[in-house]
Amino acid sequence: MVLRLAFMGSPDFAVPILAALHDAGHAVVAVYTQKPRPAGRGHAVQRSAVHREAERLGLAVRTPGRLRDEGEADAFAALDLDAAVVAAYGLLLPKSFLDAPRCGCLNVHASLLPRWRGAAPIQAAILAGDAETGVSIMRMDEGLDTGPVLLAEAVPIGPDTTAADLHPVLSALGARLMLRALAENPPPRPQPRDGVTHARKLTREDGRMDWWLPATNLARQLRALTPWPGCWTSLGGVTLKVHAAQIVPVAGASAEASPGATLDGMLTVACGEAALRLTRVQLPGRAAMDAAEFLRGHAVPAGTKLG
Repeated sequence: MVLRLAFMGSPDFAVPILAALHDAGHAVVAVYTQKPRPAGRGHAVQRSAVHREAERLGLAVRTPGRLRDEGEADAFAALDLDAAVVAAYGLLLPKSFLDAPRCGCLNVHASLLPRWRGAAPIQAAILAGDAETGVSIMRMDEGLDTGPVLLAEAVPIGPDTTAADLHPVLSALGARLMLRALAENPPPRPQPRDGVTHARKLTREDGRMDWWLPATNLARQLRALTPWPGCWTSLGGVTLKVHAAQIVPVAGASAEASPGATLDGMLTVACGEAALRLTRVQLPGRAAMDAAEFLRGHAVPAGTKLG
């Protein structure tokens, strides 16, 4: 059945979902996305990933700065939609939008709801050491990711899985599940009251590495927050971005080293428990490089303090 849809999304994560709806033959009559905004070193105004994809597909694009204006609600209602599909749009939908489509607004959320409601569910699952995450297709209500779930499917999180690994897997899964939900119209299941957790919006400060934490926690932080917002520490008063590291067990005198102190000349840093050997780092204005290459130009002897 061909449905009359609006799509609402902004980042790369949402692009495969929009493409799947289009390729399945649904009538995507409008694409809502975030306004173009300055980005990058030159601060050139850039369109969102969804904006670019919508234009490639020849779809009409709308970029309202806010949705609560009466004119926006009227324009949305005038689309005469069967449903709206939402994936990482970035704006909260007011009740006037939620009520306009005949079958409501369906959201692709990258977690197994009610775990990790909110803005950064992929990163939150890795930071918490979860064994799995997944995708939920939810019928939206006025709460923050509180609506009933139509479909859900789990994806394992391995010991080395990164957010960059999960991102395309969950995006593709979200596209597949959304097509199923539109075709099958499964009965919605209310979310359980137990097990609710929240994933707040991330900032650059979340990437600061606290060497008093166990090395296992810092390794999760790297897996979760690379490439964005990125993990960092300081070395000699300069910010050092850390792209990759490996846990190193320590014993004897090394186990008593102050967290943040290097244990050797190989960027092995003492943590609250065990140690972390930095294997790929980056200085401001420079390209990321392997630790061996970095150390050829920047000696970091044992006892050097980071952070």
